[in-house]
Amino acid sequence: MKMKKLTSTASGLKGTIQIPGDKSISHRSVMFGSMAEGKTTVENFLPGDDCLSTISCFSKLGVKIEQDGSNVTVYGNGLKGLRESSEVLDVGNSGTTARLMMGILSGLPIHSVLIGDESIAKRPMKRVTAPLRNMGSRIQGNQDGNFTPISIQGGGLSGLDYVSPVASAQVKSAILLAGLQAEGVTTVSEPFKSRDHTERMLRAFGVEVKEEEECKVSVVGGQKLVSDLHIVVPGDISSAAFFLVAGAIVPGSRITLRRVGLNPTRTGVLEVLKNMGASLSYSNVVEDGPEPYADITVESSELKGVEIGGDIIPRLIDEVPIIALMATQAEGTTVIKDAEELKVKETNRIDTVVNELKKLGADIEATEDGMIIKGKTKLHGGTLDSYGDHRIGMMGAIASLIAEGETVLQNDGAINVSYPSFFEHMESLRRG
Repeated sequence: MKMKKLTSTASGLKGTIQIPGDKSISHRSVMFGSMAEGKTTVENFLPGDDCLSTISCFSKLGVKIEQDGSNVTVYGNGLKGLRESSEVLDVGNSGTTARLMMGILSGLPIHSVLIGDESIAKRPMKRVTAPLRNMGSRIQGNQDGNFTPISIQGGGLSGLDYVSPVASAQVKSAILLAGLQAEGVTTVSEPFKSRDHTERMLRAFGVEVKEEEECKVSVVGGQKLVSDLHIVVPGDISSAAFFLVAGAIVPGSRITLRRVGLNPTRTGVLEVLKNMGASLSYSNVVEDGPEPYADITVESSELKGVEIGGDIIPRLIDEVPIIALMATQAEGTTVIKDAEELKVKETNRIDTVVNELKKLGADIEATEDGMIIKGKTKLHGGTLDSYGDHRIGMMGAIASLIAEGETVLQNDGAINVSYPSFFEHMESLRRG
């Protein structure tokens, strides 16, 4: 078992780093470029394991894709140019690849089989396969299509008016991508607005996407994606969150993170940082183009506990693990609620976050839909496990910066899924 030994830092974190490209936008740039007619070039693509799984899948579907580190070129032949693969399509650990591809493949008159790793095999897919079946896709899989492997015989879809019980960008995107290939109009309504990267990027590729209300979006079938695009992928705010919190909780710190994405459907973590008292400032703000971004500077701060719930949760669901760590260093009680979605991530993140932080001495308890954290607590070293979940691994690594003694992080390789240069960046900030 791979493990990393980590120690606290005495002198604070200082310096400037470039956050790797946004994972959600990197996935979509390759997917939509593959579906489009024309060439798409992508700058600051995230070459993490998840996004490389997306490249691998579309390469097997006959798309020519060239990758040089964080630069990618996709030569799209349109949706009709995607051809049946003689191999299974392996999504690795990527739930985004799995669920969005189900939507794309459901509209194609080909047969495809999706598989993934051990973690993906435990993640529920019926939230996507059920509405796609209602559109006419012939989907089979373990436990009636709830788990991989998933077999899809696509084509012959009809539009759907779908009311989603959860606010999920993956569910919404899968249905809209199927809807582009369906007869008629496809509409998705959500209880809260989820991430809108799909809607923004579809428009960049020439697709008309209608938002009748804030939480209701629709597309008309038969539209083509056309590309002569150069996409600049901003830094992933979910990755930036770990160093934003590190800068706030490690005494004597001042960190600048360059070109971080500021999509309003993703900035919940910035609101929480501000509400808890973190010192944040913005510079070099860019707002033209489909995705806004800016440089963010954070300094060590005196933090206070808050209540986090309701419609902000979909805008920070991936950041809850690092927010929980931040709450251990805030005066008073922090309550995180309405976050049941955490149970169906790479791990059950409610239980995993609570169990791992308890090992370091945190005063934290799980609830049915979140957790309660009491601070301010002095943390000590211990042996942590990522359980193959990149965000749990990064949470543990940041915790080691303030934990007394040595912290051992098992399965640290999981971090490569979204942030291959994470430990390199952490060390550069320690050196100042």
